[in-house]
Amino acid sequence: MKNTPITVARGDGIGPEIMGAVLDIMKAAKARVDIEEITVGKAVYEAGNSTGIEDSAWASLKKTGVLLKGPISTPQGGGYKSINVTLRKMLGLYANVRPCVSYVPFVASKNPKMDLVIVRENVEDLYGGMEYRGTQGSTTAIKTITADGAERIARYAFEYARTNGRQKVTCMTKDNIMKVTDGLFRRVFEEVGAEYPDIAKEHYIIDIGSARVASRPESFDVILTENLYGDIISDIAAEVTGSVGLAGSANIGGDFAMFEAIHGSAPDIAGRGIANPSGLLLAAVSMLVHIGQGDVAETIHNAWLRTIEDGVHTGEIFRAGVSTERTGTAGFSDAVIARLGQKPQTLAPVSYPHGAAAKDAAQALKPRAPEEKKRVGIDIFIDAKNTTAAELAARFSTMRGDLRLKDISNLGTSVWPESAGNVAALSDSWRLRFVNEKSAVTPQRLTSLLSRFNAASLDVTSTQTLYTFAGKAGYTAAQGEKNAPVLR
Repeated sequence: MKNTPITVARGDGIGPEIMGAVLDIMKAAKARVDIEEITVGKAVYEAGNSTGIEDSAWASLKKTGVLLKGPISTPQGGGYKSINVTLRKMLGLYANVRPCVSYVPFVASKNPKMDLVIVRENVEDLYGGMEYRGTQGSTTAIKTITADGAERIARYAFEYARTNGRQKVTCMTKDNIMKVTDGLFRRVFEEVGAEYPDIAKEHYIIDIGSARVASRPESFDVILTENLYGDIISDIAAEVTGSVGLAGSANIGGDFAMFEAIHGSAPDIAGRGIANPSGLLLAAVSMLVHIGQGDVAETIHNAWLRTIEDGVHTGEIFRAGVSTERTGTAGFSDAVIARLGQKPQTLAPVSYPHGAAAKDAAQALKPRAPEEKKRVGIDIFIDAKNTTAAELAARFSTMRGDLRLKDISNLGTSVWPESAGNVAALSDSWRLRFVNEKSAVTPQRLTSLLSRFNAASLDVTSTQTLYTFAGKAGYTAAQGEKNAPVLR
């Protein structure tokens, strides 16, 4: 049978050690792969490449379509981009899939029945990396959620649940606060969920949802959420299982897939031979299923379960009275190799389809009918430290024409007209909202308005055009803003 080409990046910190252990196990299990190695991460950053990945590495990835990656160290500050985020976005890896399972009694956990999967949207949200500093004392990050992106990940979650015999999908958002962005994500989840009557559906606000993951994870099956939330609750869930070091991760796209452990590069223990390779090994198991080698994946996973069951444990999960042998990276991989062909006796053995290559589970996106879109105003952000809302209102509240000053806010809180305009600056970034909700506003009118700010020597740091869609506002009100717009 022909081997499948894969790309391997050993990574930084403990990466080379645990990758070596994983590749040894794969070789012993007779995985049918041809390996191309690339260098990404610290060495590339230090050579002056701020992306952490060279052109030759991209060429390998485009050829194989599969990457098994060790943990990477991203330098702090200095304009360096996270290579994990870069790879996910550039390769279109929109779905991050993280199974989180308890292995009680062999690994300590207060939740012995925990067996959930987190499906995290992987390329949108705040991880777009669009951040700006517009004033001396304020910064801004842009959060983007698209209808297509939300549908794609929601459909993936429901297809994953159906394919893997899961019974329920739980969506987690913060749509009580972020009514436009998170509101869209939840609405699309409900639209897609209606197509899967065989699967139960529910929604949690992310804060209480995260608390429930920590306190009673057995109540969840598949969790669907956005990028940042998913990043946070994935680590919560992995910790609840007993060790972050046991969790692997799959990143799936239409043409590419990347597999990695969820933990970092742990430079503090690098070179000591004590790191647990389990997270990366279970990621490799997912990779083998993805490339159609479920037979090898099944052999390795069951041998790993038997090793855990036999009490051969690395230091972070070793417990007196339960563990039988404290071992390091190489010793653990040797133990797994010795148990290839065996199955666990207490833990449930796994079974994977043999020879069926995994495919992108998300179906084609459905066309969306465009809604009537009308330009109704503009939000103008300015840098003004030594001023008040009353002073700003005095310049613009009597302005005539098809735009009127409706609200002035600072840090998202309305300070005019509700406060009578006498509130001092909460920050040096102010937002002035001009609207005409009865008729469309021309671009020329917005340009004319901005010229007034220039004439008044006011520093405009950014603007945001306001629209309605099918008569409903595509923007939110400030806290305390009167006559708030009707949201979608």
